[in-house]
Parts: sequence; structure tokens; C-alpha cells
Amino acid sequence: MKVVVQVKLLPTPQEAAALEATLRTVKKVADAYATLKANIKAGNLGPEGSKRRRRAESKPVVFRQDAAQPFDDRILSWQYDARTVSVWTTAGRLKGVRYAGHPDQLKTLRGYRRGETDLVYRSGKWFLVAVCEIPETPQFEPVDWIGVDRGIANLATTSDGTNYQGRRLSRYRRWHTAKRAELQARQTRSANRRAKRRAKKEARHAAHINHKISKEIVAVAQRTGRGIAVEELDGIRERVRPSRDDGVSPARAKPRAWGRAVLSSWPFHQLEEHLRYKARRAGVPVISVDAHYTSQMCPRCGHTARNNRPTRDSFSCRRCGLAGPADVVAGVNVRNRARSAWVFVNRPLPQRT
Repeated sequence: MKVVVQVKLLPTPQEAAALEATLRTVKKVADAYATLKANIKAGNLGPEGSKRRRRAESKPVVFRQDAAQPFDDRILSWQYDARTVSVWTTAGRLKGVRYAGHPDQLKTLRGYRRGETDLVYRSGKWFLVAVCEIPETPQFEPVDWIGVDRGIANLATTSDGTNYQGRRLSRYRRWHTAKRAELQARQTRSANRRAKRRAKKEARHAAHINHKISKEIVAVAQRTGRGIAVEELDGIRERVRPSRDDGVSPARAKPRAWGRAVLSSWPFHQLEEHLRYKARRAGVPVISVDAHYTSQMCPRCGHTARNNRPTRDSFSCRRCGLAGPADVVAGVNVRNRARSAWVFVNRPLPQRT
């Protein structure tokens, strides 16, 4: 499987000036026009004569001044022991440019790097982004499943009862939203740049939280020999209606605009992507199951009703009396559906007579 490793370059001022001049001079013209031609041929820009296609065909391909530039092994080479790179620039070849990174990333880079490396300039810092080909671990046969219920107030809740709360992340995102609104109200270039930087910082923080959650869940699944079951959340933003109370702070009523913003930007899918690629590396099977009524169905008697969930956080079956945290019950239902789905998928085919 392919993974991306990013390391930070530590160039001197003279080396940084040469890298900047190279990045602004060299353009990926051939690749850009090849991509444009492929999109036109595939119909991604609309049928012939459409406004979007005419606009794409008539305008020349342009590049940002700080756009990333790919380097192959002929013009960028790695010295892993010294933690330096040798890179071609318009001012000649720079040798001994230092880099740094996390020990795990450096280990992956040394053992599995393949293909091109991108030179990236972002927020005043230089990075090298390399593609690594890591062999996949053979998938084991699970002895059981860990059901994972995803949400907003609780980012993830497992069928084991482990809860990863989202209150701190929600407060953090709401604070950034308010700050961005203040900056956007100024309507100046500097304010817009600062607002964009805040949005990127918020996205990086949410991705970091999702990485931590997925890493812990995959580690537990690998240690116990179980698979991971998640809900199919396709169309969740159309199914769920925003409300004034999103469960994060019951004492404070929140406007519907904030509820819509939460639903439209919450990284549900990102957490599943992190779970899947980390599970592939560990050989842990992952399965998706139907998400309908997982928080309203009793896992003991099967009774399904809306009033089984009197509040956002609690579950109480009206038929058999089973009670508990609603998200844990949903995780248990996800686990039970995974058990049935796995048996159905792996059942032997009937023999023809």
C-alpha cells in the first residue's frame, strides 16, 4: 500500500533562496496539460460546447508561485544516515541540505521510499513529501468485532464502552469559527489570509484527533484479534436535521447556523479513512454495516422505536427495559450487524447438483 511521508527541510538562508527560485521557475506544464486532456476526454468537464468545457479549453494553465514541484531520483537523492538530501536547483546542485522528522516517519522513509519526491513550501517552511510502498500485512480471520459508532458530541464510541468525547474539539472549532467570522467581517486581504490560516490550523487539529482515535482502536483490535465494524454514513448530512442543541453543551442553546456548519464540515469520513488505512497496515479486517436505527434498536430483544432513546445520551428499551448510554448501545448494534454480515459473506457457496 502507498503512504506519504513528510519531513521538514532545514535549509540555510542561501539554500532557501535557491529552492525558492527553483520552485518559481520550474513548472509542471506537461503534466498539467495531460491532466486537462484526460479530464476533457473522460467528460469530467461537461459535454462538448458546454460553458465549463469551453472555459477550461480557452484559458491557459496557470500555477501558484509556491506550487509543489516533483523531483525524481536523478535530481534529488537522499542520504539517510546523514539525514541530508542533494537536490538540483536553478543555482546548481545543493548538497547536504538537512532534514528532520518523526523517528517512525524516518524509519518508513528509509525502508520503503519509492518514486518521486515533492518539494513543498508552506507557511514559510520547506517540506519534502515522499511516497512509500509499504507491504500489506495479511488480513487475519477475526474472532469477533469491535463496533464503532461515530457522532458529534462523542467522536467515536466502541462496543467495549470506550468513549472518545468531542466536547473539547467542538469548543475549539466553535472558537475558531467565531474568530474567522470576525476576520471576514473586516473584508481586508490580511484578514482573509489570517482567516484561511485559522481554517487550516483547525483542519490539522481535527485530523490529529482522528489519527489518535483510529490508532487506539486499531491497536486494540489487533491485540485482541478482532475486526472493526463501522456504520455506512453515506448521506448522513441529508438524513440528519440540525438542531439548536447538538448535545455538546446542553446549558447553552446554539443557533441552527452553527448546527448546519457542524454537519457540513465534521470529519466523519476522515476518521473512517484513517481507520481503514491503519487497519490495512496491521492486517485488521474492516467492514461497513447499515447505519439505520442503530441508536433506536434494542440489542437484546430487537425492539426498535424512537422513544427507546428519550435523550441524546440515554437508551431505555420500552419492551425489555435494557438501559445504557445510547452511543454504546449503537456500537453494540454495529458489532452485532457485523457478525451477521461476516457470516453471510463468508458462507460456502451452495453445491450444484
